[in-house]
Order: sequence, then structure tokens, then C-alpha cells
Amino acid sequence: MDTVIAAAKEKMKKTISALKSEYNSIRAGRANAAVLDPIRVDYWGTPTPINQMAAISVTEARILVIQPWDKSALKLIEKAIQASDLGINPQNDGTVIRLTFPPLTEERRKALTKDVKNQAEGAKVAIRNIRRDAIEKLKSMKKAGDLTEDDLSDAEKEVQKVTDDFIKQVDGVASEKEAEIMAI
Repeated sequence: MDTVIAAAKEKMKKTISALKSEYNSIRAGRANAAVLDPIRVDYWGTPTPINQMAAISVTEARILVIQPWDKSALKLIEKAIQASDLGINPQNDGTVIRLTFPPLTEERRKALTKDVKNQAEGAKVAIRNIRRDAIEKLKSMKKAGDLTEDDLSDAEKEVQKVTDDFIKQVDGVASEKEAEIMAI
């Protein structure tokens, strides 16, 4: 019984961390190196993340500087950023690439907030599915005679309590990201 609840908790934690990493890749008007994480550069025939081939730093609130360790990769990184759906045109000065993040328009902020809400809802659905799977495992344990009716009832209440806690965490993470996006 405890192992089923512990496994459900672990899966729910992974759902929260996946949601946070998705939120990190949302461009909220400020320079954030995490927006480059999904971009892969074809470097010597291997799709390579930018952070594995360059130093990435935030020099000002809206400027990200990418300094490749291998200068020959400069053009490749620039092409990969242009081909991505980042929506920012890189400026290459021969030694580094600068990404200047424009301030978000009100319309874009609202669209991003809507995306944040949709991703949060997806995380909540995932957490509820984990709850359902855990309860099904508990019921099958009762059927097999490993749990009594009272144990099953207590375990279901515990799984529900854990689920409610994680749903609150999703709401908290989502509202933080919304506030970050709407801040001017």
C-alpha cells in the first residue's frame, strides 16, 4: 500500500518538474538561457544542444550572449536559432551571437498566459491519471486479499490527499509564471 502511494508521489513530482521545465522555455520578455534548450545544432552530424557547445550568459535583462567554444560553430548556431520558432533574429559579430528579446505586447502576453493555463491543465490531467492508476492498483491488491476494506478506504483517502497537494502545486507554479509574463 505504501509503495503504491510512494510511486504515485514520485510520478507526480516528475510531472511538476516537467511542467516547470516547460515554463522555463517560455519566452517571458526577459533573457533566459532555458529558451535555447529545445534548439539543436547539427554539429559534425550530431544534433547538439547549444549549451553543450557554447557559453551562454545574460548580459542585460533582455540580451542573451552565446559564445561558442569552437568559432566555426558560430554560423551553425545562428542558423539553428533562425530555423527555430524562437522568433528572435540573432546578431552575429564574428565572435559571439547576441539575442535581443523585445518587450512583449499585451496581445502576446495574453496568448502566453493562455498557453501557461493549458499546460497547467495538462499537468493536472496527468496527476489525476496517476491517481487513477494508483487507486486501481490498490483495488487489485484488495481483490488479491493483500488489503482489507478499511485499508483500501484509508489508502484511497491518502492518494486523494496527495493528489490535491500536487494540484495545488501546479496552480502555484502556473500563477507564478502568469505573474512573470504579465509583469511589465
